[in-house]
Amino acid sequence: MKLLINLIRNLLGGIIAAIDFITRGSKLKRTVEAQKQVEAELKKISLFQFFACPFCIKTRRAMYKMNLPVVKRNASQGSPFREELLQGGGKVQTPCLRVESDSGVEWLYESSAIISYLEKRFV
Repeated sequence: MKLLINLIRNLLGGIIAAIDFITRGSKLKRTVEAQKQVEAELKKISLFQFFACPFCIKTRRAMYKMNLPVVKRNASQGSPFREELLQGGGKVQTPCLRVESDSGVEWLYESSAIISYLEKRFV
């Protein structure tokens, strides 16, 4: 039964991901200098995610529209990033944005909170 549920979840997630890819739209336009500045700041940010998770897709879609090429780390079972997420963030829940700063590392959970943070910082 659990295998069937996982199969259905992954199938639906794959369909949602495909629809997202087809309907994304355009990216935010910045000057070359401004985009380089954004990309430099993004070196301290990474997104822990599952490919077929609807909330991860929502977050990736928003990052695409904001033209934020954030490093994505797959937190699937067996991935070394899963253990990093558990140790650093305290739980295996995606999406999770890892943000390094001078004051330490912050782990942001919840797609809406992540998107809000990125909009305030980069848009």
